[in-house]
Amino acid sequence: WRVYLYQPLDTFPYESAQIDLETAWTRIEILAELLAKPQSNLAIATTIKALQPHLPSTQVFQKHSLYLNIGDSQSVKLLASALARLGYEEVKEVKGSKQWSRKGFSFEVFPVNRNLPVRLSCNRGTVEKIREFDPTNPKSFTDLSSIAIAPIDLHEFVTAHRATLLHYLPKNFIVAIDEPEQCQSYGDRWHEAAEELYQNQSQSDTPKLHWDFAKCMTEAKKFQMLQLTERSLKPKANIFDFASASIPIVPHQFDQIAALIREYLKSEYQVTLISAQPLRVATLLKEYDCIANFVSDSDDLQSIARIQKAGKPVILKYSGLIEMQGFVLPSCNLALLTDRELFGQQLLASPTFVHPSHITSAKSVNPDELNVGDYVVHRKYGIGKFTRFETIEVKGEKQPHYIVEFADGKTAVAIAPENEKILSRYRSASSKPPKLNSIANTKAWDNALSKCQKEIYKLARDLLQLYVRRANLVGYAFPPDTDWQQEMEDSFPYQLTPDQVKAVQDVKQDMESDRPMDRLVCGDVGFGKTEVAVRAIFKAVCAGKQVALLAPTTILAQQHFHTLQTRFAAYPFTVDIVNRFRPAKERKQVLQQVADGQVQVIVGTHQLLSKDVEFHDLGLLVIDEEQRFGTLQKEKIKAMKGDVDLLTLSATPIPRTLYAALSGVREMSVIATPPPSRRSIQTHLSAYDASLVKTAIRHELDRGGQVFYVVPRIEGIEAIAVSLRIMLPNVRLAIAHGQMQESELEAAMVAFNNNEADILLCTTIIESGLDIPRVNTIVIEDAHKLGLAQLYQLRGRVGRAGIQAHAYLLYPPNLELTEAAKKRLDAIQEF
Repeated sequence: WRVYLYQPLDTFPYESAQIDLETAWTRIEILAELLAKPQSNLAIATTIKALQPHLPSTQVFQKHSLYLNIGDSQSVKLLASALARLGYEEVKEVKGSKQWSRKGFSFEVFPVNRNLPVRLSCNRGTVEKIREFDPTNPKSFTDLSSIAIAPIDLHEFVTAHRATLLHYLPKNFIVAIDEPEQCQSYGDRWHEAAEELYQNQSQSDTPKLHWDFAKCMTEAKKFQMLQLTERSLKPKANIFDFASASIPIVPHQFDQIAALIREYLKSEYQVTLISAQPLRVATLLKEYDCIANFVSDSDDLQSIARIQKAGKPVILKYSGLIEMQGFVLPSCNLALLTDRELFGQQLLASPTFVHPSHITSAKSVNPDELNVGDYVVHRKYGIGKFTRFETIEVKGEKQPHYIVEFADGKTAVAIAPENEKILSRYRSASSKPPKLNSIANTKAWDNALSKCQKEIYKLARDLLQLYVRRANLVGYAFPPDTDWQQEMEDSFPYQLTPDQVKAVQDVKQDMESDRPMDRLVCGDVGFGKTEVAVRAIFKAVCAGKQVALLAPTTILAQQHFHTLQTRFAAYPFTVDIVNRFRPAKERKQVLQQVADGQVQVIVGTHQLLSKDVEFHDLGLLVIDEEQRFGTLQKEKIKAMKGDVDLLTLSATPIPRTLYAALSGVREMSVIATPPPSRRSIQTHLSAYDASLVKTAIRHELDRGGQVFYVVPRIEGIEAIAVSLRIMLPNVRLAIAHGQMQESELEAAMVAFNNNEADILLCTTIIESGLDIPRVNTIVIEDAHKLGLAQLYQLRGRVGRAGIQAHAYLLYPPNLELTEAAKKRLDAIQEF
């Protein structure tokens, strides 16, 4: 059997928002499979929303697909034309899906509906060979007799004869409805929202692309129907009671788990364990005289049946990204245990990560990329403004020249294309326009150059001296990992990405050296920098050292505190926090415990830099988001660290920090691969529209999520709260900003974190720290008032649960954006 998840498109019909391409292509793969192999053993999980009439008819789908068989007549020219028509990209070498290349009479194509590319040999106008191959292993070929290549985009083929997934199913399919009443409730809510959008859209001839629940069920009843529910059904006829139950065990208690498995086997149950770490599970069970057999190939049904027939449990490796839960079916004598029962949390395996085979180095700006109005730097004359291209005749030959104007607005310089290297784009951290230099007086530019050269020399000298001092320092060499270290790391509910593995190895190697560590871990928001820090912190406390974790905001500190407290709960280490939520008496008591060595890990904001903070034996200092600290605070950090190991985490490091890392003065680890199942966040840039906001929020709440609603200023936040309550009367709203009483702010954050509120209306106070997987939509009002780094950090608050996340950047409808604001918003939308 093959099991597919047919997901709905992550937008409402009649919306102009970009659809999630990965979801769209997965749907195409399933549809192509249904049409190509209608009699094969397939199971499809889907939702009411995914059963909407968004598809072309099966006849149209087949008409716009390419079907090839061995022996078919097919010219090279027609095949190339067909692939282009289907939307495939021609490349020199096929490296990913939706690409094709040609070498003589041979084609390589990576169909959107297949997991591996194929090679087609079309000699003398005939398809001679069709071979599937693995790009990572060129010698691995599988001969095929035929191939179906589906189009990349179905949207343009949707005609008046629209279809749903149900129209693609073979007649012998069984349609099972899980909890019909809940499906109807959700379907009715979704239909109401879609109908409202349909009525409000401007084009009167737009066909209806949504059905209500009753219509979906009318189509579904053409198949054999099966209803699954926990409630009693009437009438009682045709009801089969599975009487399923949950697994009655405590996670991590493998003595109890082994005893329960033996009890099941004694009652002639078939016991199956599914884990992302099957060998570890087998080892743990063996310690309690429970021998479980690991079957590496889950498709080897004969081996599984043979082991279970012999009365032994089977362990299978789980490599998926969907959480599961175990169960017992007494009526079928079946018991299934997953990582949820074994370890208390799902251990999700990581997919295969493919790193690029080349590293792109920084390139100088090509003047061809200049836009009229851009500021430039002329090597000889200084800062000017590129105003236009102008064709100038030189020695009888006409050539376009770059025209750059300087201070007085009248003096201009024409630069020929062959001399374009003397120009470079002007860059500055300030958004203010620069002061232009004068051609008539180049002394000011010469002085600026001279001053810059001296500053660079001074910086290089200081860095060199710092590097020498660090090389001569002798720090504490941490011992190798302990068994506790391995146990704690195995409790992480996800498999590390390759970059995380490398970063952890780098950090541990630094810590085990007798030279003080000074490492920057740089990675995108939500890419797993915190987990690297958690493992370093645990290694330090296992060696008897103390750790200080410094965060720029109270919320981020609170988040780290809860993370460390949860991860270290099973071990004899005390984690505490110092922040403005703690009364003075408690704070004093905690700091005394830090000084006495009773607290192993202390988390806090800049208060940790106070003179009254003393450590018993500090071994590691972790700084999160270093760029958020001021100059004075950084000087205190420098004084604090001495020969202590230093680990810095940052998604957007300041230039000096980044330069120090790139120059080798500070070591750097880069986490560039996203976590398993993480998707890029869909960023929507729009003028404020109440209907758009309402649709975005309703869409998130309908899929069981929560919403961040961010405003740049506290002023007017209550009025926005009133408008949101009027717009969405049944929605639970919480408010959070920096001027609230500490108890109020903490209560609001806790309520939202506990899912007691649907929307958190807040300022940029959530920019760092809140990590709530249920929140996958963020709406930012007046986004033009925020900086690029702020927008980047805010957007990173969503999209941490493998669900398609959305960020809505809104600005006033009638506002003419400044050039700088346009560039910021365009940049955040593009990247």
